[in-house]
Amino acid sequence: MIKFENVSKVYSKDLVAVNNISLEVKKGETLVLLGTSGSGKTTTMRMINKLETPTSGNIYIDDKNIKELDSIELRRKIGYAIQYIGLFNHMSVFENISIVPKLLKWDKDRIKKRIDDLLKIFGFDPDEYKNRFPSQLSGGEKQRIGVLRAIAADPPIILMDEPFGALDPITREQVQNEFIELESDIKKTIVFVTHDVFEAVKMADRIALMDNGKILQIATPKELVNSPKNELVKQFLGRHKFQLSLMTTTIKDLFDKTETETTLSFFKEKNKLTPRSSIIEALDLFKETKKTNLAIFDRKKLCGYLHKKDLLNSISNLLKEKERV
Repeated sequence: MIKFENVSKVYSKDLVAVNNISLEVKKGETLVLLGTSGSGKTTTMRMINKLETPTSGNIYIDDKNIKELDSIELRRKIGYAIQYIGLFNHMSVFENISIVPKLLKWDKDRIKKRIDDLLKIFGFDPDEYKNRFPSQLSGGEKQRIGVLRAIAADPPIILMDEPFGALDPITREQVQNEFIELESDIKKTIVFVTHDVFEAVKMADRIALMDNGKILQIATPKELVNSPKNELVKQFLGRHKFQLSLMTTTIKDLFDKTETETTLSFFKEKNKLTPRSSIIEALDLFKETKKTNLAIFDRKKLCGYLHKKDLLNSISNLLKEKERV
């Protein structure tokens, strides 16, 4: 869906932000651009919606060269969420979320229904929240509203630049989990920028690790952790490899499947896992609940149970593999 061909961004002979990169983002995929400050990840993302212009090379969206597309029209079809949200303080939640749908001339009833539906997705009561102003929201609530604004007009592509970076660790994890669940429903093509390897592993279908404007490796989180391409990649992963191994090993092959029609409403929201949950998330939930088995849900439908003994066996096997390395 998005394709870079030999793209560079050069500000001066001493400042090459992006150096001859080629990559492709598949439809419905979340590609995380990961790297330290100055690695070129944000510049790479901003070239997709023409907030930055490549010095050389070409970028295509649905096989159309974006050089040939009107910049304003292009941006209206791409959602954009940033770290410090950028909500307009003089506008209500409803007005903030409705900005792009209004520009696209949606009728009032369509906008109202869309905003009510979006607020409900993130657990907001529309009647309670849509007339509030940003000053009446917590940091986590503001960030959620920023994400909803980015997807309000149902764009096929969403760009996210360190979207949860300003949140405290607990709120950040909550919003990440909510977005992962939302992502499975909205099925958008997402380019997500972060410097946090743990966030990248959690959010990505694939990760493009960048350094000095170049791509060191593009891989799934599991491939990146288990098969780093070179010494630079190994150094970036550092001492966190075992923890990252736990994060990139999901529970999808560990739980007992069931065909029951039981829905999430019968369970406490916080006491659930999904097939995509990592074994470290499962371990944390076992510790918190002190249960011997946990329900696994896929889009709010019960699909099986994970037994604590199976989880511990899997972690034991990973430890044995680590010792052999």
